[in-house]
Amino acid sequence: MRPGVGLIGKKLGMTQVFREDGRTVAVTVLEAGPCAVVGERTLDKNGYRAVQVGFDAPKRYLKEFRLAKDEQVAAGTVVTVEMFKPGDRVDITGRSIGKGFSGGMKRWHWKGGKQTHGSMTHRRPGSIGSSTTPSRVFRGHHMPGHMGDKTVTTLAMEVVRVDLEKNLLLLKGSVPGSDRAIVYIRKSVKPPKKVVVQTAVKKKAAQPVKAAAKPAAKGGAKK
Repeated sequence: MRPGVGLIGKKLGMTQVFREDGRTVAVTVLEAGPCAVVGERTLDKNGYRAVQVGFDAPKRYLKEFRLAKDEQVAAGTVVTVEMFKPGDRVDITGRSIGKGFSGGMKRWHWKGGKQTHGSMTHRRPGSIGSSTTPSRVFRGHHMPGHMGDKTVTTLAMEVVRVDLEKNLLLLKGSVPGSDRAIVYIRKSVKPPKKVVVQTAVKKKAAQPVKAAAKPAAKGGAKK
């Protein structure tokens, strides 16, 4: 488990806000905390350092966060969204929305079969075997099955706004889970991907081609 105390929150939904430069950005609104530290884990007693954080009344949801090497958080401490500020990056862990039993095209984005000439295999997986050699189905082969309802972590999400009075975090982009779902919020240790902007390269003007000089005739000109 990555060290660093975090928050337990609840996903409220999505909306859009305006940045200072006038651009709109889609954000997910989280009710994050306040969370109380209800327990401690020590090296002497447990063999590792961590704190147990509670959220909602009467601390219905609990989550254990490992502490960083020099981090000190005592029992009874209340952790709020004050630990974040606009521009910070956070990792959000939640339970993705369950989709039930799904076919291969929906679950794995298969291209599908022929659409005309009497084909009956538009959305079917087709053969999965490998004939004589190796005469088996490879492990991990994509097939229809249960989709979603998994623990998912979205990395390096940008904090757009922080509302200290209402304990709200506005994050750019989507967060795993349905509305009112419980999520876990931690400071990100992975930097966001750098966007490389490719600029058009100006082409140099074509230079006129000089005519090659004709070689002099051997033996000189005839008189």
